[in-house]
Amino acid sequence: MKDSFPAAGERFLPDTEATWELGEELGEALEAGDLVVLRGPLGAGKTTITQGIARGMGVRGRVTSPTFIIAREHPGPKGRPGLIHVDAYRLLGEDPDAAADPIGELDALDLESRAEDSAVVAEWGGGLVERLAERHLVVDLERGGPDEEGRRARWRTGGPGGDNERAAAG
Repeated sequence: MKDSFPAAGERFLPDTEATWELGEELGEALEAGDLVVLRGPLGAGKTTITQGIARGMGVRGRVTSPTFIIAREHPGPKGRPGLIHVDAYRLLGEDPDAAADPIGELDALDLESRAEDSAVVAEWGGGLVERLAERHLVVDLERGGPDEEGRRARWRTGGPGGDNERAAAG
């Protein structure tokens, strides 16, 4: 990841546009082989921030949650990496239809070889997808409290030299 995006930070995002803007800043800094793990409850903004990441990367195609296909690939413009958008919800046992062997299912997606030319953004991937890259960025998204609109984003680098969030789910 380019140094233009800080390795750790926090930001209040009052609306969808602000969430897209943070994603766009992150997307402009992503390089092939980078991994971003998005964590947060349903409706926290994981797909919304991914849409901003795609915009920042200049990738083509509409970005929607890949829940039922698990991974969706968006080609990048000439000379820039593409985006692989993963929704690991069904792999993590959070869903009654979850895979019996989440690591085997993840391996079957062959993301490691596909990620050589793309950045991977994984929703619900905490504790599973970190094995795709030694270092990764973990982004936690929370909806605002009862008296607060919007959402809060906190991010930090995980893996060697970072916070190493391998055991965190979500």
